[in-house]
Order: sequence, then structure tokens, then C-alpha cells
Amino acid sequence: MATQILTLIGVLIGALTSYFVTTAAERAKFRREMLTRWDERKLDTYIEYVTCIKEIQRAAMDAGRARDQGAPAAEALLAMEEGERRRSILFETFVLLSHEKAAAAAHMANQRTWELLRAARDPASGVAELRVVPLVEALNVLHEAARSDLAIAGLTAAR
Repeated sequence: MATQILTLIGVLIGALTSYFVTTAAERAKFRREMLTRWDERKLDTYIEYVTCIKEIQRAAMDAGRARDQGAPAAEALLAMEEGERRRSILFETFVLLSHEKAAAAAHMANQRTWELLRAARDPASGVAELRVVPLVEALNVLHEAARSDLAIAGLTAAR
């Protein structure tokens, strides 16, 4: 009888151990999957946000070039304003998903983008006036913060 009880206790301990190990492994797997899912969403948001800023910059430069050549800049300005509307919406997602450092870098990129927008809206501004805005530097800081947030190691800005 004692042997049967010891065997039963051994089986019970084995079952409980198996249950707890499996549960812990499943929880760890779930956490990894959630982190990966959010990292993928962050990466997509970061790429879309930076792309939008680059499109705004390109449209602003197109407007400046058009003015320098004496051509109308209305089409480029329209594209620039559309990009600004998209950037404004994307920024909310960016801030919700990003780490504080990346959000701060995005705020700085916003400031520089707004400076570029103000300059591009000025009918007297050409390419030379638009290049004065340090937007690229702000984007470089944003890239570094995004890489840090996504734990992308060993990648440095080659600029």
C-alpha cells in the first residue's frame, strides 16, 4: 500500500512539474510573440512616418526649384500640404507606440518639418532658403532613437 501511495505521489509531482514548466514556457512564448508583434507595428509606423517627412521635404524642394525657375509651385505645395496632413495623423500612432527617446526625436523632427513648411509657403523662398532648415539632422537623431527602441544593434548611420 505504501508503495502505491509513493508511486501516486511521484506521478502527481511529475504531472504538476510538467504542467508548471509547460505553462511557464507558453507564457514566455506568448510574451515573445507580443513583443515581436508590437516591434513589427513600431517598425512599420517608424518607416511610414519618416517616409512621410521625406515626401514633405521633397515636395518643398520641388516648390523651391519651381520658384527658382519662375514656374508655378502650386502643385508641389499641394503635395507638401497633403504630406503634412498624413504626417500629423501618423505622429499620433508614432507617439503611442514609441519609447520616450524616439517620441522626443519625433517632436524635434516635427519642429524642423514645420520650419520647412513655413519657409516653403513663403512665395519668395527658393531651394537655397529651404536647405537652411536642419531637417536631415533631426531625422538622423530620429533614426538612431528608433533603432535603439527596436533594439537594432550594430547599425550606425552612415552619413
